[in-house]
Amino acid sequence: MGVFASTDDPGSTGHEQVVFCQDTQSGLKAIIGIYSTALGPALGGTRCYPYASEEAALADVLDLSRGMAYKNALAGLDLGGGKAVIWGDPDQVKSEALLRAYGRFVQSLAGRYYTACDVGTVVADMDVIARETRYVTGRSVEHGGAGDSSVLTAWGVFQGMRAAVEHVWGTPSLRGRRVGVAGLGKVGRHLTGHLVDDGAEVVATDVDPRALEWARTNHPGVTLVADASALVAADIDVYAPCALGGALNDDTVPALRARVVAGAANNQLAHPGIEKLLADRGVLYAPDYVVNAGGVIQVADEIEGFNFDRAKLRATRIYDTTRQILRLADDEGVPPAVAADRLAERRMADVGRLRTIHLR
Repeated sequence: MGVFASTDDPGSTGHEQVVFCQDTQSGLKAIIGIYSTALGPALGGTRCYPYASEEAALADVLDLSRGMAYKNALAGLDLGGGKAVIWGDPDQVKSEALLRAYGRFVQSLAGRYYTACDVGTVVADMDVIARETRYVTGRSVEHGGAGDSSVLTAWGVFQGMRAAVEHVWGTPSLRGRRVGVAGLGKVGRHLTGHLVDDGAEVVATDVDPRALEWARTNHPGVTLVADASALVAADIDVYAPCALGGALNDDTVPALRARVVAGAANNQLAHPGIEKLLADRGVLYAPDYVVNAGGVIQVADEIEGFNFDRAKLRATRIYDTTRQILRLADDEGVPPAVAADRLAERRMADVGRLRTIHLR
């Protein structure tokens, strides 16, 4: 086992540290990105995904770890931002040896980074990783953890969506609204349940036939469409991207018919400038890292001894945070994504500065 590259100077990305990890016997190839520890140890999940190249894996971990710093700041957590990726198909590469090797790399950072679940990893994986490191959250209830973080991720997205809908139509209810959900994975399924319970009409899609069958069985009133392109072009009021990032791009935004975008996917804006394109088209974008913070709130609560009711109350406050950001955006004449960035950067600077006050 050995680190094949590590740097405390990742160039112009603004990251504090990026660590490349490799264990040839187990097949582990991983990258851990720490964007900021201004507010505390970096917290962010581990994604396992078959990237086309190492460069693609690196680009993803850099984007995701930066997003986590902003997400944790706006969630009111005393935690910085980090993320990790394991390069490979989770159905093929994951093994006890690989996960435990990865856990040892996490432990080697001595608490600068806490990991949790993300795309391609599950609660059971965190239990295995925890056999080698204490810096892991999102563990199973049987091992004293919070369990599946998608529960409060979806709850937080629903709260952020309520705030955005209220900003546009004057009421926080989704009743009578047509909501398009792209991705019926762990979060998308819970979100669909909340929307149906609130009286929304749901249109959805997923690349996995098993997810579509789940919708037909559990929510027969949900309308299913062929793919994300068809969903974007559908007659919907709200668009909820709940799969991988980059859902809002130069192709999808011009075709989008929804007035509101609020979803669970990370890094929904494909590149800088998309937020202005949305604003120019009169589409209200609830920043992804604001509304999808329920999951990180849940796993962060686990660090201090998990209490579901306390964590859910914190996730419910995403409604208030989203309202604050949308009002700030109006007051300052900027897109909500810019207003959210400014608010997060202000907290990281103001609270992070306190670490310069020396304590014996």
